[in-house]
This record gives sequence, C-alpha cells and structure tokens, in this order.
Amino acid sequence: MTNESIRLHINGKTEQVEIEPNRLLLDVLRRDLGLTGTKCGCDDSSCGACTVLVNGQPQMSCLMLAASYQDAEITTIEGLASGNEAAELDPLQRGFMIEGGAQCGFCTPGMILSAKHLLATNPDPTDQEIADALAGNLCRCTGYMQIYASVRKAVELTRERQPVEAGTR
Repeated sequence: MTNESIRLHINGKTEQVEIEPNRLLLDVLRRDLGLTGTKCGCDDSSCGACTVLVNGQPQMSCLMLAASYQDAEITTIEGLASGNEAAELDPLQRGFMIEGGAQCGFCTPGMILSAKHLLATNPDPTDQEIADALAGNLCRCTGYMQIYASVRKAVELTRERQPVEAGTR
C-alpha cells in the first residue's frame, strides 16, 4: 500500500504526516505524532479510552481513519492545558487532580474529553447528566464516584474563574 501525505489539525497546530490510507487516527496520534495521552483500550469502541474531540464532539479514535479527518479540528488530552508551555491545566484536569478522579489514569483522558464536551454544552450539569455524558467511558478503578466529583469540581472551579458583574452578588 502506498503512503499518502495528509494534514491534520490537532490541538491548534497543523501536522503533516505520511501514512498508509488505512491507518486509524488513534495510531497516527500515538505512533506518528507522539500524543500518547490517547489510549488504546479495546480496539472496538467499547471502552472510551481513545476518545478525542472532533470539532468539539467526542469521538472514538480507534474507529476513525485518519485520512478522513483532514479538515476537522481534533483535540486530544494534550490540547486542553493552556498558557506558556501548557502550564495552566484545564479546570477538568484540575478537578480530576483534586478529587482523585484519576486512579491508574488509563481512562482519564477519555473521561476528561467527554466531560469537556458536556461542560461546553451544559456548564452546570446534574449528576445524571454527568453520568449520561460519561456512559461510553469505562473505568475499572474508581467506581465512578470520584470521577463524577471531579466533573462537579471542574464546574465549581470554572465558576470561580468567571468575573462577577456589578450588581450580581
């Protein structure tokens, strides 16, 4: 099979890679681009460890042909931190640290990216909405309660960072 040159927009940067046309996005992220935060857990979309955001929507990269996503904006867990040399963690990353939502850490990137989509569309979700948003992500360590608490902590941290308008106190 002959390689083709593709251009992917990942974490705000454009990456040019030479790949076989049948390569999965998960493999290109991990092997070609060194973005190892995206995990390979099952290879059949049943665990959510490979979740990335594609145009803001959670998608499982273990099923995606990389060449099909040249015009998409792809965000991996590495793309959430911001600032100089990614020094400032996203509120979700901080919430997971504070509440112990990351145990072994294998499911954490997929959980955080799924929660990122939830909070982008619903900044104050109920516990049931959090559970529903994370339903496609499996965790074998935490029992989920710490993960849900981590998302709630991220909501709180985000709220604390918002400027208070005059007369709203």
